[in-house]
Order: sequence, then structure tokens, then C-alpha cells
Amino acid sequence: MTTFFLAPVGSDIDLGAVAIEVASALKAAGFKVGYFKPVEQVAGTTDAANAALGLSGPAGVSLDRTEHLLALGDNEQLMEEVVSLYQQAALEADVVIVEGLAHDGKQLFSTALNKKLARNLCARAILVANGAASARDIARQVSLKAQAFAAEHGQVDGYLLAGVPAGTDVAKLADDVQHAQKKPLTLIADVVASLKDKIATGVEVRMPPPVFRFKLMERARAAGKRIVLPEGDEPRTIKAAAICQEKGIANCVLLGSRSEIERVAAEQGVTLPAGIEIIDPADVAGRYVAPMVEMRKSKGLTPEDAAKQLEDTVVMGTVMLALDEVDGLVSGAVHTTANTIRPALQLIKTAPGSKMVSSVFFMLMPDQVLVYGDCAVNPNPSAEDLADIAIQSADSATAFGIAPRVAMISYSTGTSGGGPDVEKVAEAVRIAQEKRPDLPIDGPLQYDAASVESVGRQKAPNSKVAGRATVFVFPDLNTGNTTYKAVQRSANVVSVGPMLQGLRKPVNDLSRGALVDDIVYTIALTAIQAVQAK
Repeated sequence: MTTFFLAPVGSDIDLGAVAIEVASALKAAGFKVGYFKPVEQVAGTTDAANAALGLSGPAGVSLDRTEHLLALGDNEQLMEEVVSLYQQAALEADVVIVEGLAHDGKQLFSTALNKKLARNLCARAILVANGAASARDIARQVSLKAQAFAAEHGQVDGYLLAGVPAGTDVAKLADDVQHAQKKPLTLIADVVASLKDKIATGVEVRMPPPVFRFKLMERARAAGKRIVLPEGDEPRTIKAAAICQEKGIANCVLLGSRSEIERVAAEQGVTLPAGIEIIDPADVAGRYVAPMVEMRKSKGLTPEDAAKQLEDTVVMGTVMLALDEVDGLVSGAVHTTANTIRPALQLIKTAPGSKMVSSVFFMLMPDQVLVYGDCAVNPNPSAEDLADIAIQSADSATAFGIAPRVAMISYSTGTSGGGPDVEKVAEAVRIAQEKRPDLPIDGPLQYDAASVESVGRQKAPNSKVAGRATVFVFPDLNTGNTTYKAVQRSANVVSVGPMLQGLRKPVNDLSRGALVDDIVYTIALTAIQAVQAK
């Protein structure tokens, strides 16, 4: 599916009429067309457009709601609401025409918001200029707007002239504007042929954070999984469990004393939803002794030792998962990573075909979601371990809708540097490429060569990954953990994870500095993993 975002160059353009004309032309050419107005500046705009096009898509976010969320600084909520409505408008469509905000001198945020909307809807930007202006004015206005869009959204895909006066020599006007602009210009009369070419060529699709969050929550709701939270009386965990229960993200099971959990919830101002489960470990520990002894009989575990270990709620939750009483486990707000992973390795064990457990973080950068691995589990992976981490991370990216392009990170790009550390990464690349020739994997690459297109072209011009990486595999835990935290804190980036990879059933660790939203996202990830594990 292709999405075109129509953004006005000035305030004297009937953008709605242009959107309807473009959509009608594409519909007449045989495309299944969707129409969407992200922000309903004038009530009834979408109804009128849908009536003209024979469609029935949803109206966008109201102007009052948009201004309210922007005033609160809650851009993320606004984008998530827009994405949710867009998904409905795009249902079964080949092409979606998105009508951006018109400039009327009142909404001063319209230009900036149009850029963000185009980026987060993965749309190809088409600028619409008033064809009644002079060629020089059109070129000047288009140039300024194109530069503004390119700074945030990327390259503008084309330009439309609308409202060209009758009797105008259209071909000459187009030539004059193109000469002044020095960029291709598309006239309304040629829109079908031009946009057909753009649809055919496609575009590199990124995963914007609002789309990732929306899809994450939708898939978790559809999964309907039961997730155990061993740190049941921890304040952030209680808040997250209440949110997940209320929003239908997962059915949460809190382990802990009911009276203590209710006390903490009251202190936090949290009303525990009716469906949330609370299990007091003291009431049920006895029934897990025999199953745990059976699971660990090869290690000679005695009933007495099992009873002692079951005093740890993480161990109890892991036994519940092993017995299929729950579908996943999330811990780590209080416990260390080792405390969370050790019982899983002993009782859940690795998935078929996996030799190791590793982790990824989903880094919600401003314009796309990146995958970082391994930043939480393996201190000094070997070349073969790194290759496995790369493959696991690529598969995790794919599972969550991110097209994997894997960069194996080093302090050297290609053969620009040497030494054992670089050689290890180079060997890991060779092994990973041999195991999975279907995956675009390259390295050694420095971080800037992997992430910045201009640097990638300069340092690794023949690479299919350089400058466009979506999955970053770090050479060791020291580098990975430091990098993810530096990016998270310095750039104010949300990091979702760590999500563990390679286990037979989903167990996920939290950073002890996790926020409530982090825990909610991790519960959602775990629910989706539970579906994939079946």
C-alpha cells in the first residue's frame, strides 16, 4: 500500500478539492483508494469527501482535541490516535490520499504538524502550490516548503499545481517553474501517470514509533494472554498491571499478599480493576514443590530445596509458566537480570534451535524504531555467539514489523582498522551470512556508518546496510548497555525492553529504572511473544 500526503505550500489553496480530485482520478484508474484527513479542521470535512468518493472512512481527530493535546505537549497521544484512525481509513486500500492541514493563519502549528504527520504515517509527501501565482513565486514557495519538509520528513516526492487559471499556457508555466525550482513538477492533469510511477517504484518503509505502539497494543489485545508479574506489590508494577487490565492488553496476575498489594495500590491512587488476579505465594507454594522437583530431577533437587527456592516469587512465576498456567512472565523492576533469567534457563530452557538467550531493546527514535542487541545479557560473546545474536535480533525485528537490515557494530568500518575485536566482528558477520543468506547483514561498521546515509555511502559505498541499518548488534555488553542508555537518556528516547530471545516461552526482564509505560510495553511484548511461541 502507498500513502500520499498532500501538504499546502500557501494559505490560498483549496486542499480538500485537490485531495478529492487526486483520489477520484486514481479511483477511475482502477485503484482501491482510501481518503483520510488526520485533523478535522472543519467539522464534516471527511463526511463530504467520503460522499464525493463513495467511501466510508472515519473522521480525523477534532481540531479542539488536537489543540488540547498539543497544549499539553502530548504529541505521542495525538499521533497514536491519528494512526489508529488512519488504519481504519486504509483498510483494503491500494492507495491512501491523506489531506494535510490547511494554512488559515489561525493554526500556527499546521506546517510543523503536517511534517510530523507525513513522517509518522510513512507517507510520500506531495506539495500543492497555487497555480495562479507567478512562476517565480511558485518556485520560491515550493523551495522553502520542500526544505522544511526534507529537514524532518525526508525527500519530497513531487509537486502539484492547482487552480491554474483558464487560458494559461500550462506547459510553459510548468517549464518556467521547473526551471526556477530545478526539480520535477507534476501538474494535476498528469497526476495519474505520475503517481502510478511512484506507486510502482515503492518506497522504503520505516516503522515510526506511533505505528509501532499502535500495532503493539492491538496485537497484544488480540492475543488475550495471561501474564504473571512476580513483583506484585511493587508500585510501578501495580500501576502497569491496572493499565493493562483496563485496556485489555493482557490479563495480569500479581504475586504477593493481597492486603499489601491493595495497600500499595491505595497509596498510589490506583483502583485495581475487577479482572486483575492476585495470588498469595504463601497460599499456593506447596502445590508447586512436586512439579519443580520433577523439572529439576536431573540436578537432584530435593523437595526441601524446591520449597526454599519457591519462596522467591520469580521462581514461582517461572514454574507457573513452565506448567502453562500463565503465558508469559515479566520481572526486573526490583530483581536483577540474573534473578529473572536464571530460573527461566533452569525451568523453561531454550527454544528448539537456540543455543543461547540474548536480548533486544526497541529504541523509539524520533522518526523510526530501531532494534539494539545484545544490551542486557551476554558480557563477552564469541564470534559465533554474535552471529546468533544477530540472527535472533533480525527475527525479532521481523516479528514486530521492522524490516531487518543488520549492522554488526565495531570501532572500525570494513578494513579501516584491525585487532582482535574487529576480527571477532568480521568473523561473526561471515558466520551469520553463511547461516542466513536471506538476511542483509554487514560489518564491521561504525555506528555512524551504519546509521547515517551520507556517512555510510562514504565509508561503505557497496553495503546494502550502511546508512540504513534498523538492527544494531553490539560487540559486547559493555558497548551495548552503555550505548542504549546514552541514547535513551541523552536523546530522551523511549526504550522498550529488554526483550529476551531464545527461550522456549516468553520471560522478559525490566530495567530497575523502568517507568510505568516501560512495564506496560514489556507486558504487551510478552503477550505477543506468547502467540509466536505456540
